[in-house]
Amino acid sequence: MIAHGRVQGVWFRDSARQEAVRLGVTGWVRNVPDGTVEAVYEGGDEAVSAAIEWTRHGPEHASVTGLTIVEEPVQGDTAFR
Repeated sequence: MIAHGRVQGVWFRDSARQEAVRLGVTGWVRNVPDGTVEAVYEGGDEAVSAAIEWTRHGPEHASVTGLTIVEEPVQGDTAFR
């Protein structure tokens, strides 16, 4: 998924990692040069749905104005990075 808005410089990546670990979700998150944040979440349907819902608002100082979600084949990550 790609989070749009004020999502860089607000601890979005580390907060997403913490939330993913709490939910038992694997995958990764990274800043993109265009100012967005890209994330891949893998896990059970309920856990991934919860991670997506968290991403809709992000951490306290973020302002998510849009979320692009694309389903892709499972990558098989064993942790969240």
